[in-house]
Amino acid sequence: MTESIAKRMVGLLEPVARRRHVAEVRIGLRYTSVRLDDGNAGIAWTARTGAECCADAPEAGTLAGRSASGTLSMLASDEALYRTIGLATANALAASMPRPQTTSTGVLTLIDIQPSDRVVMVGFFDPMIPRIRETGCRLDIVELRKDRPGTVSPDEGRSPLAECSVALITATSLVTGTMDDLLAGLGSPRAAVILGPSSFMRPEVFSGTPVTHIAGLWVHDVAALEQIVSEAGGTKHIKPYTRFETICLG
Repeated sequence: MTESIAKRMVGLLEPVARRRHVAEVRIGLRYTSVRLDDGNAGIAWTARTGAECCADAPEAGTLAGRSASGTLSMLASDEALYRTIGLATANALAASMPRPQTTSTGVLTLIDIQPSDRVVMVGFFDPMIPRIRETGCRLDIVELRKDRPGTVSPDEGRSPLAECSVALITATSLVTGTMDDLLAGLGSPRAAVILGPSSFMRPEVFSGTPVTHIAGLWVHDVAALEQIVSEAGGTKHIKPYTRFETICLG
């Protein structure tokens, strides 16, 4: 793969983005949402700055009313908070396109982890961990935050990624700018999943990569979602107003 996932996303969406404008942007502590003028919305994990307090939002007061092309282009920014806005825009644009074939079957059921598997989870998906451990497989969790129990650092995770048979990769790696490196660091897993509410639900951009599944969501109650984003709600709060689905590639 010579072109980054972010560039592929922009190339796919730019023809659609030129016809759309941003109606509303909400930057919450957990998630950021972007609503377009056609009513479709997308979300993305809000980037952390590492500062003691919250950083100012880039270009606050000027985002609503812009062409969606302008905010989509933020995916290529060097600033993580810009990439958050770009990814939320991309997810809103994806929602405005014809939907790919999906299934409501949970991704852990689809990939059917066996005791012989070596699983690497990039990102701390707490509700999934007990189910994975129950299979008897070997599980390594790669996590940026050092206060998460039983995890390894990204540097320590390079060897497990190269050797794993199943990879579960957080979609927030698009915001942190690490997705391309993570995919390039995989060996030959039988399953590689892009996972989480930030997931970009278009299979085309992952063609030629090890990705076998994309597990993300569609927003079905935009007003409720925007309120939760504004009130610092997390994944459990947005679930009633979204539909979690999985795309099977290949």
